[in-house]
Amino acid sequence: MIDLHTHSTFSDGELIPSELVRRAVFYGYKAIAITDHVDFTNIEHILSCMKNIKSLEDDYDIRIFSGVELTHVPPGKMPKLVDLARKLGAEIVVVHGETTVEPVPEGTNHTAVTLDIDILAHPGLITVEDAELARDNGICLEITSRNGHNRTNGHVVRIAKETGASLVVDTDTHAPHDLITDEVALKIAMGAGLDEKGARSATISQPLNLIKTI
Repeated sequence: MIDLHTHSTFSDGELIPSELVRRAVFYGYKAIAITDHVDFTNIEHILSCMKNIKSLEDDYDIRIFSGVELTHVPPGKMPKLVDLARKLGAEIVVVHGETTVEPVPEGTNHTAVTLDIDILAHPGLITVEDAELARDNGICLEITSRNGHNRTNGHVVRIAKETGASLVVDTDTHAPHDLITDEVALKIAMGAGLDEKGARSATISQPLNLIKTI
């Protein structure tokens, strides 16, 4: 499993980073990104605290990436925050997409897919136009295992197939039971409407493409 969207106690997750990584190793993860929720009030603090997380790679057979998830940030402020995240060393930048279960500002999906980000998380209200921009800018759309957000996985897959946008499966882990195995990730992808080849791309090939240059 390569999971590029998880949360620790530095935002609203239940596990400190070391336990999150250890539990991921137990589940057979090959790579994990810890992408806590950020805005302008906490981004420096979170990324400075996470700078030593890679030391755990010396202890376990797993790659670990420090990242952020821009969450409920007004679209007009997102470009500056993405630039700041990169300057502060964020290896994976996720944007909390427009969803059916949270009041994310309208226009978030559209702005996000024009920026230097890696993943638009659970973009349940994605349009064809914005999926095409994501495709052209090398941004992956997320199929999520997280309850609530996952109710629109089928729509995301349908739009991605129509436009050729890339897909990745992530957990949006907040608690220990949110972590999944490769087998479960594959089932989630296929349950959202992908065939086996497409599901393996979303669970293996595309995540590998995202991390291979880091």
